[in-house]
Amino acid sequence: MVPFTSTAISFESLTFTYRQNKHPALNDIQGEIGGGNFVVVMGHEGAGKSTLCYSTNALIPRFFPGQYQGRVVVKGQEVARKRVAEMSRHVGLVLQDFEAQLFSSNVELEMAFGPENHHLPHLEIERRIQRYLSLVGLEKLRRREPASLSGGEKQRLAIGSVLTIEPDILLMDEPATDLDPQGREEVLSVARKLKEEGHTILLVEHEPEIAVGADQVWLMRDGHMVAQESPAVILPDIPKLESCGVKPPATIELFSAMGWPGKPLTVESALSLIGQHDLTQRRTLNFEVGLPLRSGGKSILQAEGLEYVYPAYAIKALRGIDLQIQEGEFIAILGQNGSGKSTLAKHFNGLLKPTAGRMLVQGRPTTAYSHREMAEKVGYVFQNPDHQIFARTVIEEVEFSLKMLGKDSQTIQKRVAEALGAVGLRGYEKKVPFSLTKGERQRVAVASVLAAQPQVVILDEPTTGLDYPHQRSMMEMLKRLHGKGHTVIIITHSMWVAAEYAKRLIVLRDGSILLDGPTRHVFSEEKKLAEASLRPPPLVRLSNLLGTQALTVAQMVQELRT
Repeated sequence: MVPFTSTAISFESLTFTYRQNKHPALNDIQGEIGGGNFVVVMGHEGAGKSTLCYSTNALIPRFFPGQYQGRVVVKGQEVARKRVAEMSRHVGLVLQDFEAQLFSSNVELEMAFGPENHHLPHLEIERRIQRYLSLVGLEKLRRREPASLSGGEKQRLAIGSVLTIEPDILLMDEPATDLDPQGREEVLSVARKLKEEGHTILLVEHEPEIAVGADQVWLMRDGHMVAQESPAVILPDIPKLESCGVKPPATIELFSAMGWPGKPLTVESALSLIGQHDLTQRRTLNFEVGLPLRSGGKSILQAEGLEYVYPAYAIKALRGIDLQIQEGEFIAILGQNGSGKSTLAKHFNGLLKPTAGRMLVQGRPTTAYSHREMAEKVGYVFQNPDHQIFARTVIEEVEFSLKMLGKDSQTIQKRVAEALGAVGLRGYEKKVPFSLTKGERQRVAVASVLAAQPQVVILDEPTTGLDYPHQRSMMEMLKRLHGKGHTVIIITHSMWVAAEYAKRLIVLRDGSILLDGPTRHVFSEEKKLAEASLRPPPLVRLSNLLGTQALTVAQMVQELRT
């Protein structure tokens, strides 16, 4: 049990401006976090959330240079006077860019690194490895190389490697971005358990559902602290949330739009209020029986008995996939971490070659295409944008594929401008990609693929690292692209994104297709989805319970009023 202290972290008029920046990243931050409390920090991209975390473990001002004013006090110690190594005993940080903190040759060594550097006894190190491997669900992957893990598994490993230090204070910067819904709940479960043991938790997050169980929510905007209140006070305040780039809870939006009494933060409380005030009658949810809806276009991607085994580990990632995708579809591929989503998508453009079966693009095997031909057929945006960004400037990155395709200078200039405009990066042409935030790098990667104007656009976790306005912007851009006739395929753990934009869902489980059909049909299969560690977004869960066919708040309001 961690000893309880009245104040674990204190921010006293903290102002910080990064070197070469004109405006402060943090501006006169005041606040206290009590020992054993759970605080969720929310705000738009660039609001200062990550900078706040860095100031708590001495990365600011020790590692990131800049103009520093005010004080941060952790457990009675002024952070600016301490080294990062000293603070690591008290404050553990899971970075937003979690892959940046993984470097060992296997999972077990990654977990052991922190305790070993603190010179703990071998038996104690082993005890911690066992405990936290179990907590983050990686017991069976103990000997695997981190590079061989899925994005979600890497994120779990980053969390586990910090937990093994058993810090009094745990900071997690968007720890659930690449996790399936069950994985997110497991992270919250770990946070709650650590809180019960007396640990102090500070968690940066975009999703309001995760903030519901916090002691306090801190809202940030443009480096300023806007509000510090309980979730019950902050989360129902739609204008304030939207001004800070935070998506309001769908249940709050629904009750507000309907003029219903109450401000429910969960599906359960919403259902209780509906019953208590007899706000609407439950209906029977009926769907027409039939084949999955299709676009009516020609087949563009087809998998026939597709299997894939990762040779280094003899892991069978795909197991006899039979799948047909037609021109002009908008599809979301869903599934738990490690279910084979990215492996399947990497076959669509020939990045991976089938171990067995065939992968066809417009009726031809992917092996029959040259790299140039494939680039104009199928574009792929990786889950981690750093895996495909390499140029010195943004404009060089975006124009690279066009130059390789032999396009003339006028075409290159036009398409680069269109692509940068589509992702909201005009004015970034001369910037160095690796100096940008992860969300901005994600948009650079998307622009570089869009510039080639491929017939099929595949995006692996396109909204990762983006705040709500940029998530909307990204998905609206894809919606426009789809409207122009492109086939759009996204891999996502964001259930509301899948609900509001995809027309068809493909759900994978252990390398096989579990569900495939129209979005509303698939989201009605809650028991089946649970087998893949998935569940519908809150609004659709409520829709299922009320018997409506809505996927969005606007659709439900219209349906309930007719």
